[in-house]
Amino acid sequence: MPGKRIAVIGAGVSGLGAIKICLEEGLEPTCFEGTNDIGGLWRYQEETTSGRASIYKSATSNTLKEMTTYHDYPSPDYFPNYLHNSRIMEYLRRYAQHFDLTKHIRFLSKVDSMRKRSDFSCTDILVETTGKQESYVFDGIMVCSSLYTGPILPLQNFPGINRFKGQYIHSCEYRSPEKFQGKKIIVVGIGNSGADLAIELSHVASQVYLSTRRGAWIWNRVWDNGMPMDTVLFTHFKTILNKFYPTFLINRWAENKLNARFNHDVYGLLPKHRYVLATCGDDLPNHIISGRVLIKSDVREFTETSAIFGDGTEEDVDVVIFATGYTSSFPFLENNATVLDSQHSMFKFVFPPQLEKPTLAFIGILQPVGATIPTSELQRLNKLPSVSGMMADIRQKRKKFEKEFLNNPRDTCRVQYVEYMDEIASEIGAKPNLPSIFLWDPKLAVEIFFGPCTPYQYRLAILTQRERIIKPLRTRTLICDQPPSSVPFWLKSACAALLLFIINIVIISHRYVYF
Repeated sequence: MPGKRIAVIGAGVSGLGAIKICLEEGLEPTCFEGTNDIGGLWRYQEETTSGRASIYKSATSNTLKEMTTYHDYPSPDYFPNYLHNSRIMEYLRRYAQHFDLTKHIRFLSKVDSMRKRSDFSCTDILVETTGKQESYVFDGIMVCSSLYTGPILPLQNFPGINRFKGQYIHSCEYRSPEKFQGKKIIVVGIGNSGADLAIELSHVASQVYLSTRRGAWIWNRVWDNGMPMDTVLFTHFKTILNKFYPTFLINRWAENKLNARFNHDVYGLLPKHRYVLATCGDDLPNHIISGRVLIKSDVREFTETSAIFGDGTEEDVDVVIFATGYTSSFPFLENNATVLDSQHSMFKFVFPPQLEKPTLAFIGILQPVGATIPTSELQRLNKLPSVSGMMADIRQKRKKFEKEFLNNPRDTCRVQYVEYMDEIASEIGAKPNLPSIFLWDPKLAVEIFFGPCTPYQYRLAILTQRERIIKPLRTRTLICDQPPSSVPFWLKSACAALLLFIINIVIISHRYVYF
């Protein structure tokens, strides 16, 4: 008996994972990709395409390669720890070839519309391919078209921009710095893209101004002892500590840690908010201290040749680059609040709760504070609660979000990486049972608990992940080539055993209270 037919919209990192999930479950996937290749956002193109987010030539991942992978297909161990977009594309091509996914993709096929039949039995999809429209019928839909679709260009918030005689663009139009040689440039926005562009442009520009309304905490990929940031911050151990420690103490620790590298107040970056989100800007303080990047407040207005900032200062500028983010939109969905409301309410960021039948799923339409590939790959829920149960979970998530993140409409899909991975893994029975693992393999349990939360620990277990992280750094062989010192294994084991004991006591005590 043939499996149910599933339409996968988009062949980016989430779409490729969705195709493979469908094949594993005995389903028949057909992926519709509007361009002529896989990769989605990570595929660099010289030309810009309307309605499609894009990256600049030098774009490099800010999540560790050991985490930016699918669970059963690790990156080659010789790949650098943080991958340039060309290396990510190489990895994705290898993945698609290894699992023979490309044959299920129809390229240059844009989904124009989709509409459920009145009995909710299936969905009609209208697809445009090379100028011709074709109709298809599917039992289910997986939307993998990315959270980043249309650029946000809030010109209405910048009086005088229409009379500005220089050039202004959105960051999605930026490719490389050569044509900005000798220019005076303002980059508006201090997210990851804004920081990257300000740093890169400062090598060729006459002057770069980085304008920010509320400042930002800046972290870098290289953490203590030269190890990648992810190996320290994204662990089960740190996640449990965050649950037990008061938020103000966690914020104070993080802010002191970041200020120890450079004083955010002195550098003009101290944000109005406590530590909830950070911008990855490895070289930003070096460029500020050398004067190549000047931090400015928000732009109050533009004249024909200059910008006037909120503090009253005025600077002559030639180019304005708005690094103001993207909006998510799904123009092919029918305009129906029961499909997707204005707040994009989704159970576990996957299923709209008001559907009569769960035949529509959104994969990878979220912003993890960490890697996207493993979070989207785990989004394969088997059973759903009632509508009231799903809505209760959504309301609970929103309350938690208000405490952890900024009240920004563009950040409503943010999740904590380890917490979300564990939550979804628990739903599908893939979360590692640490007390049980500790009994038969203490070394593995310690590595899972203290080590980086890599995707393959939810399905497989790779004890060599630390060696894989160190290998690409060792391009020069030393005579006394010893691994970097770390906490002794016996001490880690003792701490893990003590912590697991405490957790079990807490769980048992809660049960007694309940009964």
